[in-house]
Amino acid sequence: MDANQQTRANPYGMDEACRNCPELCEPRTQVVHGYGDVGADFLFVGERPSSAADATGVPLIGSTADEDDDSSGLRRLLERLGLCDATSPPDRPVVENVYLTNLTRCRDPARPPIDAEIATCEPYLNAEIRMINPEILIPIGERALAEIGTEYTTTPADELPLPEVHATTIRGRGFELVPMVEPGEQTDEQTQTWLEHFVDLMASDYRQTKGRRER
Repeated sequence: MDANQQTRANPYGMDEACRNCPELCEPRTQVVHGYGDVGADFLFVGERPSSAADATGVPLIGSTADEDDDSSGLRRLLERLGLCDATSPPDRPVVENVYLTNLTRCRDPARPPIDAEIATCEPYLNAEIRMINPEILIPIGERALAEIGTEYTTTPADELPLPEVHATTIRGRGFELVPMVEPGEQTDEQTQTWLEHFVDLMASDYRQTKGRRER
């Protein structure tokens, strides 16, 4: 984690009382902003907070003790990659070189977010991406891939189908994308393929894409 960073949870101090989407204010437990290392090379983007994230405030990998869902699946992947401390608590995972966030910040358990809600939350996501300036964006699931692909690549969204582009590297505008099928929907083969692809990427000179210095 960056030496000057005070907390992994909402490190940029974004509005935790946001009421920009009135229909989401009642069903949510809390606003779930990004979590992780502000100097991260790898930025993971999901669609919306899971039920565990809504409870813990940790997007994508925050989990409760009795829960076994997409959150725990992605956390296990990060642990295998050496990007998450396996001994850290489920509600405050210790991640390094990783930042985790979503298209939207609030959860309605009854439905996925509508386009207007994603558009309303877009300034939060764009600010995180701009401030972190990661090397690799990892969109998780079809909705995240469609939004990130449209914004940060020149490839039409309908030419970025999942699972076909799962565990591939797509050149974007200033970033490379490595899409992922939702962890809870992956087969064992898809999980292993993504893991092996990402291990190879981490071992490569991926920073040369931007000519950035080693942190």
